[in-house]
Amino acid sequence: QVQVVESGGGLVQAGGSLRLSCTASGLTFDVYTMGWFRQAPGKEREGVSCINRWGNSVYYVDSVKGRFTISRDNAKNTLYLQMNSLQPEDTAMYYCAAVRRIGGCTAVAGAYNYWGQGTQVTVSS
Repeated sequence: QVQVVESGGGLVQAGGSLRLSCTASGLTFDVYTMGWFRQAPGKEREGVSCINRWGNSVYYVDSVKGRFTISRDNAKNTLYLQMNSLQPEDTAMYYCAAVRRIGGCTAVAGAYNYWGQGTQVTVSS
C-alpha cells in the first residue's frame, strides 16, 4: 500500500529555517506530482507549493515566494520543502500529498490521491 510520511517539523523562532522531508513508498515516485499543503487551526487547507514529476514545473503560494523552495530527489523517493525566514503566520500542520498527473503541478488539494499524516511547524515571535 501507499505510504506518505512527512518529517522535519518543529519549533523555530521567527526568521529561522526548517527543512521538511516527505518520503513516499508503494508508488512509482517519479511519475507523481507532489505537493505541500498546510492547515492552521480554524483555517482551510492551503496549497503551499507543488512540483511536477520532472521538477521543471513548480508553484508557490504568494505568501511563501522567495522564502520556501520545493525540490525532489526521485532516486530517494523524497520530496523536500526548504523554509527560510519563517514567520509566525507560517505556523500550521504541513502535509505532503501525491497525485499521478500529466503536465504541470497543481496546488488544488482535491486533486491529490495520497496524503501523509502531517508534521507540525510552529514559529514563535
